[in-house]
Amino acid sequence: MKKLTIIAFLGLGVLGFSQTTNIPQETKMPDNTLLVKTDQTELEAKKKSAEEKAKLPKPYDPKADAQKDISKVIAQAKKEGKNIMIQAGGNWCIWCLRFNNFVQTTPELKELVDKNYVYYHMNYSPDNKNEKAFSKYVDIKEKQGYPFFIVLDKNGKVLHILKDSSVLEEGKGYGLQKVKDFFTTWSPKG
Repeated sequence: MKKLTIIAFLGLGVLGFSQTTNIPQETKMPDNTLLVKTDQTELEAKKKSAEEKAKLPKPYDPKADAQKDISKVIAQAKKEGKNIMIQAGGNWCIWCLRFNNFVQTTPELKELVDKNYVYYHMNYSPDNKNEKAFSKYVDIKEKQGYPFFIVLDKNGKVLHILKDSSVLEEGKGYGLQKVKDFFTTWSPKG
């Protein structure tokens, strides 16, 4: 009797699982293919970003003593009658590298910067946070978005701090007119 009950139970189970359902398509479990595609897309984006980062110039010196360097930059700015543009970030930051490359390879911007600023790339990285130098301009306990910009006059007095450089972005890069306006506004004659 036990064998018959087990056989009947197994038979009904097989029969039950072999039946098709009339569940509408939208209530069935979603296809997981999209998740794989998303992961693959994310991996491709990371790969492209790493390739781009590898090709861009690295203007930040992780070994630099920013306090010492800024003193020299101020002396140079006094002598030349220019303001000082400090771009805070690091070689690890793709947006920092993109900004530097954008300015250096856009003749209109490069000319504007060279004419009006002594430019300094202040490094922030795990091996050199330059905390003393940063603390003169920003709250170092506050999380920063990189790059950010500190504009000083020729005497080293803070004129402006742009903590959110995303206002200069356009698409996957920076906007020419936005960056030009920023540099023009804070130039010595601006």
